[in-house]
Amino acid sequence: MPGRLRYKSALITGAGSGIGLESSILFAQEGANVLLVDVNIENAEKAAKLVSERFPNVKAIAWKADVSKENEVEAAVKKAVEEFGRLDVVFNNAGIMHPADDHALNTEERIWDLTMNINLKGVWWGCKYAIQAMRENPTDTREGFASTPQLAYTASKGAVLAMTRELAMVHAREGIRLNSLCPGPLKTPLLMDFLNTDEKKQRRLVHLPMGRFGEAVELAQAALFLASDESSYITGTDFKVDGGLSSAYVTALGEPALPPPTSLVNAA
Repeated sequence: MPGRLRYKSALITGAGSGIGLESSILFAQEGANVLLVDVNIENAEKAAKLVSERFPNVKAIAWKADVSKENEVEAAVKKAVEEFGRLDVVFNNAGIMHPADDHALNTEERIWDLTMNINLKGVWWGCKYAIQAMRENPTDTREGFASTPQLAYTASKGAVLAMTRELAMVHAREGIRLNSLCPGPLKTPLLMDFLNTDEKKQRRLVHLPMGRFGEAVELAQAALFLASDESSYITGTDFKVDGGLSSAYVTALGEPALPPPTSLVNAA
């Protein structure tokens, strides 16, 4: 069904590569104007150029922002509203998985703080300023979704899930929906750089019921569904796109499991 996001505008963080890039392409394909936000402006500009060339009927604009800095997130939201006249969809996709993030005894405080500032605070600020902008939209067809041993990463993603559920309940009557995307291991540069040997890859693959890593576009398709009106009665959910990984955890434990690390990618 082409045109699912026609007349809508979207802001996507971490849009220069991986899930963010694939989501930007899909959103534009379905008719949305897109602000592609990334801390690496060169990647964002390349991505925006690609989107513009493929879909000349929509606007695709690159914008530099470090989501760990509140003023830069606020500026990105303002830019989207200035360029598009409104803001309908926000995909808080930017995140990190630092190689020095380990267990409780040796993870340094600076690594913990960096991870929390990007993976958790970045999502909080994205929600904070997006909700304010969405309240100014003339209709109620508004959308939002937030967004992985790695102690800080897992803690930050668990906090995002809880924060998303709380915000979804608070803003549901305003027509603002928030859902968490929970990807399994995807074939993105972030994860492939982390799993930099065949042994590491096989150790991760053995736990995946589908026996393969997911593709970034498969997560982007889920993001597109949550951004569209087809998901109009869905809010406050943990939307899993993980190749059966969470089900495997439940089966292995014999009891309901906590959500798996929302995964080993820079996702929501």
